[in-house]
Amino acid sequence: MTEFDLFLQTLLHTLTFLVLIVGLLGLFIPIFPGLTVMWIAALAFALLQAASGQMAFIDWFLFALITLLMLGGNIVDNIIIARHMRDKAIPWSSILLGFAAGIVASLFLTPLVGLVASPLGLLGAEYWRLRDRQAAIDSTKAYMTGFGWSVAARLGIGLVMLVFWMLWAWL
Repeated sequence: MTEFDLFLQTLLHTLTFLVLIVGLLGLFIPIFPGLTVMWIAALAFALLQAASGQMAFIDWFLFALITLLMLGGNIVDNIIIARHMRDKAIPWSSILLGFAAGIVASLFLTPLVGLVASPLGLLGAEYWRLRDRQAAIDSTKAYMTGFGWSVAARLGIGLVMLVFWMLWAWL
């Protein structure tokens, strides 16, 4: 391997690792597709490694595991939040209104404002529906609990994806 090839490999590993870290940190922002960003980084890494003839069976196997984790993580994320809210009998209309408030605020302002707008939208929708402040607050607490568990699940899955990539890249 020439010095230039070594430089390119190091650059590829470094850039992929940085994108994986950005994806992992992005998991704290609900509308940022952190797991998908991490998967795209792994896909680009796999394609570049395959083009240079450096993809063995174990490499493809680890990439397949990363792919399954990304798919499962994106599904589990929504299930956890929705389950916590549906356990409190929050109707889909209120759930969708809360999500819509978060998305609109994130698009026109910042994702951090979207983090606040989503539970406030749900709180408003539940107060309008129930006309009971404490019941609306309880519904919002269910959303926040589901969101917390969802972040924890996505973060755990993202860390496993990162570990699989590190095994693939550095072993």
